Amino acid sequence: MKIIVPMAGRGSRLRPHSLTVPKPLIPVAGQPIVHRLVKDIAKVLKQPIDEIAFVLGDPAFFGDDVVESLEKLATDLGAKASIYRQDLPLGTGHAIMCAKPSLSGPAVIAYADTLIRAEFDLDPAADSVIWTKQVDNPEAYGVVKLNANQEIVELVEKPENFVSDQAVIGIYYFKDVAILKEKLQQILDENVTNGGEYQINDGIKRMMADGKVFKTGTVDEWMDCGNKAITIETNARMLGFLKADGEEQLVATSAKLHDSKIIEPCFIGEHVVLKNSTVGPHVSIGNNSVIENSTVKNSLIQTHTTIKNANLDEAMIGNHVKYDGKFTSVSIGDYSVLE
Repeated sequence: MKIIVPMAGRGSRLRPHSLTVPKPLIPVAGQPIVHRLVKDIAKVLKQPIDEIAFVLGDPAFFGDDVVESLEKLATDLGAKASIYRQDLPLGTGHAIMCAKPSLSGPAVIAYADTLIRAEFDLDPAADSVIWTKQVDNPEAYGVVKLNANQEIVELVEKPENFVSDQAVIGIYYFKDVAILKEKLQQILDENVTNGGEYQINDGIKRMMADGKVFKTGTVDEWMDCGNKAITIETNARMLGFLKADGEEQLVATSAKLHDSKIIEPCFIGEHVVLKNSTVGPHVSIGNNSVIENSTVKNSLIQTHTTIKNANLDEAMIGNHVKYDGKFTSVSIGDYSVLE
């Protein structure tokens, strides 16, 4: 089994956090988004992963440190890491085709801005599985249309009239991804675009036209990381799941508390120092950060950051930040927000 992960986008909706860190590597509940996604997919598949192919963007942004972290992720899962580049943002289908040498055999394709919780077996009768989530407002999503045999016969983007309540979440399984490769190559050769981009859906539609059987794999939880508010919500939900699972140590043994209290669930990284502070619930604090004389809840704070004299709720703060709630001198760069 292979996992193909297109992650070339820079994540403009998560600025300023994605100006220096690619969005898929922004940590949620203590781990980068893409790391959690790939690990959760591997857990759902319940079979060995031979290769994980990552499609990255500009090397100036997705540099050597990004490559090293992804290679380690693959190695930890017992898989080979393959690194590809998408030089131009020409759509989902184009991104997949940038990994052309890896497009053979059974594979999962997953876009790295979402997290899931799921438990199901792949249908052996299906040529492909499109993972979906039941939603209350299907008109806001791309949804699948099903026939009487519960097979997917159409993909409909933001339907004005009810088609189904099963939204496509951006994770796909192909029994032989080489068939998708063939169809996407046709799309590229014929210059078939939507909005100026080559889309995976056009390749899938051609597979359906050939009679390939598509089924749904329904996830229990679908968590987006598209913007700051949603990412904070996802962080809170993921912390709740991890606390209930009891499989991960959420508070590092090297963390030091001085007259401070942690209200679970929280992630507290290595060598974090809490002084005269209350942290939680639903807070993630990255390694080597210091929280002093503060109250922090429902927030995500990254590494090497110092927070003093603050009362924070629904805050998202990056790396190497110094924030004093009693500030009188301010130095703030582009895209920063103080509300």
